[in-house]
Amino acid sequence: MQNPAMADESPPTSRLNKRMAELGLCSRREADDWIAKGWVKVNGAVAPMGLQVTPTDRIDVDPKARGQQSEQVTILLNKPMGYVSGQPEDGHEPAVVLVQARNRWQGDTAPQRFSPQQLRGLAPAGRLDIDSIGLLVLTQDGRVARQLIGEDSGMEKEYLVRVEFGAVTTNVQAAFPPAQLARLRHGLSLDGQPLKPAKVDWQNPEQLRFILTEGKKRQIRRMCEQVGLKVVGLKRVRIGRITLGQLPVGNWRYLAPHERF
Repeated sequence: MQNPAMADESPPTSRLNKRMAELGLCSRREADDWIAKGWVKVNGAVAPMGLQVTPTDRIDVDPKARGQQSEQVTILLNKPMGYVSGQPEDGHEPAVVLVQARNRWQGDTAPQRFSPQQLRGLAPAGRLDIDSIGLLVLTQDGRVARQLIGEDSGMEKEYLVRVEFGAVTTNVQAAFPPAQLARLRHGLSLDGQPLKPAKVDWQNPEQLRFILTEGKKRQIRRMCEQVGLKVVGLKRVRIGRITLGQLPVGNWRYLAPHERF
């Protein structure tokens, strides 16, 4: 007699666009676009929208999709203060308005030529607050966005944070209790959820270096508030393996073909 628990051993299924994103082929939005254009086949047959697939199904993508993907750009911007990362808000302009030919860094060695078409679908992969400066990634490539801000992303982001401690504005390191520094590294919560461990060390007597693997809204400022520190300057200098380097404030460059986050 068949064991009821063994009666249904069919493999789990998921939507085709989700499976393609999990395989790193593209973003879900790109997958939907490719499926709509008939560029995706599953087990040799053109896939309809919303198709459910199993892990063993063979997925083939038309070379046209690869060609479209290869033309997508990822841009690294040194965001100045006063610009928002995404949509315009409270009269402040989004950082993408700085992506113009005249603001391209003269030291950029990437082979691409700037074209207004590269602004279509160019979106920030992560936030950088209006009063923060430094490295902001804008991309047309859903694979890059998923890598940096996807649900399962653990990408390191590094910040230099100038702080004050009450009335102490110089040699803050000497006045700040080591136990509170330990809390910054692990032990704080935001929005009712414990934060992941962070790397936090003194860069100089007035400046901390934070390395985070998550990105809650205004996370560093709110963390500092909980231990009595006031942030007076915040600059993001690295995301994954990509550093801000010599990129001037307000300038941008392309992510080069050989560079990986």
